[in-house]
Amino acid sequence: MGKRIVFIGDSITESGRFEDPEGIGTGYVRMIAKELDPRHMIMNKGVGGNRITDLADRWEEDVLRESPDVVSISIGINDVWRQLDSPEMEQVSPDDFKTIYRKLLTETRERTSTVIVLMEPTIIEEEADSKGNLMLLDYVKAIREMGEEYDAFVVPVHEVFINHLLHERPSKLTVDGVHMNKAGNELMAETWLESAGALL
Repeated sequence: MGKRIVFIGDSITESGRFEDPEGIGTGYVRMIAKELDPRHMIMNKGVGGNRITDLADRWEEDVLRESPDVVSISIGINDVWRQLDSPEMEQVSPDDFKTIYRKLLTETRERTSTVIVLMEPTIIEEEADSKGNLMLLDYVKAIREMGEEYDAFVVPVHEVFINHLLHERPSKLTVDGVHMNKAGNELMAETWLESAGALL
């Protein structure tokens, strides 16, 4: 019997889903879907530019009302990136990020039996010690802590990407330092399947 699987996140998850008749897009979500039992229903709820605050605004409609068996969450890049490219905006600190995220996870645990998959954010610039990647560390740490707290599966995407960047001659994973090229999407999908694929 197929399961209902929601992937929610920002533009890295969205990846052309609005232009795709199937609504899955061309990124890592599609690559994961190709490896899963075709009886599963895959729902891509990625929206470009989203931060954890935006996920909170649409959590009821895009997650809880869909009654998924599995929800996979990929968020955090814009929570940091906006601090770098739009410092005039009201920002989401690591503490704010964790507080809002915990509320979503608590509500999900209280109202559903959904299996939760937490994806670490990927990278900001393809240098392991870039300012963005150093700032991401607190957000990655928060996700790992929430994984333990909520008995959720954690997909170590950030760790895998950083390890890739530390190779002597790493291949490119993004088109602009943030958005995935084919290799980046493949690495995200592969890491997800290794970490959470056993669920399905």
